[in-house]
Amino acid sequence: MLEECAERKRYYVVNTDIANEQLMISVSEQLKLPLMQVARRAEAAELRGTTQDFAAIRVTAQSALQLLDNFLLSLRLQNGYLQLELEPVSVSSVLYDAGQAVRGLADQYGVELQVDIGGRYGPVTANRMALEAALISLASTLIEGLPGMDLPAPQLELQFATHRCRYGIVAGVYMRHKSLKPESLDKGLSLHGKARQPFNVLTHASGAGIFVADTIVKAMQLQLKVSRHNGWRGIGVVMAPNQQLQLI
Repeated sequence: MLEECAERKRYYVVNTDIANEQLMISVSEQLKLPLMQVARRAEAAELRGTTQDFAAIRVTAQSALQLLDNFLLSLRLQNGYLQLELEPVSVSSVLYDAGQAVRGLADQYGVELQVDIGGRYGPVTANRMALEAALISLASTLIEGLPGMDLPAPQLELQFATHRCRYGIVAGVYMRHKSLKPESLDKGLSLHGKARQPFNVLTHASGAGIFVADTIVKAMQLQLKVSRHNGWRGIGVVMAPNQQLQLI
């Protein structure tokens, strides 16, 4: 019996280490682009002797730091160093703050950012910090991927949105992309650590933000899902309404 428990513990540790390593590889690959952009823009600003590139450098650096912060959060959750406390959370407030966090990045990539609350919903059961981090991670990856999807300029739009479905309240990030299907997300997640471009429908980069979001969402006992909102397609998470506050 003791040997069996020891073997299970070893299996868990090994698999956690593999998951951590795969996530680190994805994040490292993802960080190459913003760091290269910072280096090139800093060099261009130095050569011209102007400060016009400094704003872009700041936005790029902030985006890279956000990815690192969310990655570290996902590692702490995955390794059990941090336990999330579920609480009543206002989805509209989280969507607004997440949108503000990536607005500079969206402007830099020529992506129009929108927030669609779509109705009045009560609070859901989640963790505010984790939900916001997951949405920011998703949005950052999709923003960087949109210009490479060969979509017409008017369709370079990203929308933070929420709506009600039969399973609860959905909060997600949506775009005018008809090729995104549930199997696209499932296949990409299954290719973690096995392919350089696991989400080639969405981005030609490593898709690290999606893996980070997936890890954070799972820590809340939730799951990323491909969903639709007013004809747009995207990735979101379904949460249960907070019944405690509804009864008050």
